[in-house]
Amino acid sequence: MTDTISDYLTRVRNAIKANHRVVEIPASNLKREITKILFEKGYILNYKFEDNNTQGNIKIALKYHPVTKQSAIKKLQRVSTPGLRKYAGSKSIPRVINGLGIAIVSTSKGVMTDKEAKKENVGGEVLCFVY
Repeated sequence: MTDTISDYLTRVRNAIKANHRVVEIPASNLKREITKILFEKGYILNYKFEDNNTQGNIKIALKYHPVTKQSAIKKLQRVSTPGLRKYAGSKSIPRVINGLGIAIVSTSKGVMTDKEAKKENVGGEVLCFVY
């Protein structure tokens, strides 16, 4: 598989469409950082890193509204792909739904949200949009 981030986002999207509570994904350092950001911003309920073999797994507990049963994640969209990387400077990082969503950016100071990257005054590769 060449694009592990797209695989990650697709597994989460498919689990949401099937109304699953938990989704299991093969781990990598970048996926762990994206998972931490989704948890900090309230898009997922909880997560657990399992190192049972060489690669390990990430178990993500998805978050749903208790009454309407709608997911906290409305859309996960991959921006930068292996065939066409999208980079943005600190001044030109895109806003997602006028600031209501987040853009996850891979910078020289680590993986962070668009707001944190603007605050740190760093740019980087725009990985995905979440709202």
